[in-house]
Amino acid sequence: MKELSGKQAQILEFLRQFIDDKDYPPSIRDIQEGCDISSTSVVDYNLRKLEEKGYIRRDREVSRGIEILGARGRRPRIIEVPVLGSIAAGQPIPVPTSDRWAADADDTVAVTEDMVRGRQNVFALRVKGTSMIEDLIDDGDIVFLEPARSCIDGDRVAVWLKDRGEVTLKRFYQEGNRVRLQPANSTMQPIYTDAENVEIQGKFISSIRGSD
Repeated sequence: MKELSGKQAQILEFLRQFIDDKDYPPSIRDIQEGCDISSTSVVDYNLRKLEEKGYIRRDREVSRGIEILGARGRRPRIIEVPVLGSIAAGQPIPVPTSDRWAADADDTVAVTEDMVRGRQNVFALRVKGTSMIEDLIDDGDIVFLEPARSCIDGDRVAVWLKDRGEVTLKRFYQEGNRVRLQPANSTMQPIYTDAENVEIQGKFISSIRGSD
């Protein structure tokens, strides 16, 4: 393979580290910030050079569509995940009726299979609010969840609150006959409710920035 410039070598190493750490490729903005590059156009130029020199392959139709070639390189399988509406990472908000989520998709997002850890029947929701910010889930992000009816303490789950007809994303803790829905934001208070009022809808798998 052809020799790399210092910037190209830096980006290639960042790609390898990012994929090793997170199991999915970085976005252009991730690369810009991680490598302290002045603009996304400089990132794009160097990615084109890496592609020309045979180090990576890019799918420009897919967000995060970067593949490292060579011994570690295999093209990740791209899947379309339905986006079924919004979920509150703050106070609960209404969403499509819980038992009809699968029929309520209003959009899809393309991600690599690794991004959803190979899970089946994955769905996505857009986050509203900042109560999960300390778990690196911010307002406007997209979260991927797998359908679930049960969980263990500390799991991040989409929880349907029957009395409100609303759903929220929080960490789940069973405390006797009640449930504590704990935000990942030290400035916010938990939600307490009767265990019978809670219906788990999905378990958190991963998230991406909504702007990607």
